[in-house]
Amino acid sequence: MINLKSPREIERMRIPCKIVAEVLLMLKEKIKPGVTSCELEEFALAALKKRKAIPAFKGYAGFPFALCCSPNNCIIHGMPNKTPLIKGDILSIDFGVLYDEYYGDAAITVPVGEVSSDAFELISATEKSLYMGIEQALAGARLFNISYAVQQYVESLGFSVVRDFVGHGIGKKLHEEPQVPNYGRAGRGVQLKSGMVLAIEPMVNKGSYSVRVLDDGWTAVTVDGSLSAHFEHTVAITENGPDILTRL
Repeated sequence: MINLKSPREIERMRIPCKIVAEVLLMLKEKIKPGVTSCELEEFALAALKKRKAIPAFKGYAGFPFALCCSPNNCIIHGMPNKTPLIKGDILSIDFGVLYDEYYGDAAITVPVGEVSSDAFELISATEKSLYMGIEQALAGARLFNISYAVQQYVESLGFSVVRDFVGHGIGKKLHEEPQVPNYGRAGRGVQLKSGMVLAIEPMVNKGSYSVRVLDDGWTAVTVDGSLSAHFEHTVAITENGPDILTRL
């Protein structure tokens, strides 16, 4: 069942989404060689405490951290650790917040110092694909128009979209219907309606889209060891077009 949000509910969702955006911006500025993802985790928790907000991921289905920190060939659900980042790494951070009964969710991929041209191009393409998908989040259109826009752009550049994981609806639950794949045929899927709120999140690999989950049961990596990038926004569908709630 897809839960449509009233304008008042969407306004309430702006607060957790704004917190997500603020904290991700601060984390982005802290990412540099020598920093550990555990340090980023501690910073995020302190920022949430100051804002009286709850980390959405910590404890969710047993996940033990507030941040998903996924370096290099890790696609999503990477766990913070004490390994220092080094120049040339890329780091994807997925972050969610619960505040006043509603969730916000977003992700970024950040270069650690100077990175290779391949890494830079992957990050840029993934972020661009997110906005191309968002452009299709229009009332009256079909869900897979979003999916098709992401896939076509990514594959036109020689990259691949991950198929094992998808975006999702969001509201009073972190994951709601509908699922939002990053591949599909335009003109298919449920009809988008004003009041739907979607977490749109392309996950893009330099090589194959095939995925392997590590023994911890969470960390998903590329099968071929290629780099992966991830961007996400929480987006409300309105009569006036898509409204990106997690953009400052």
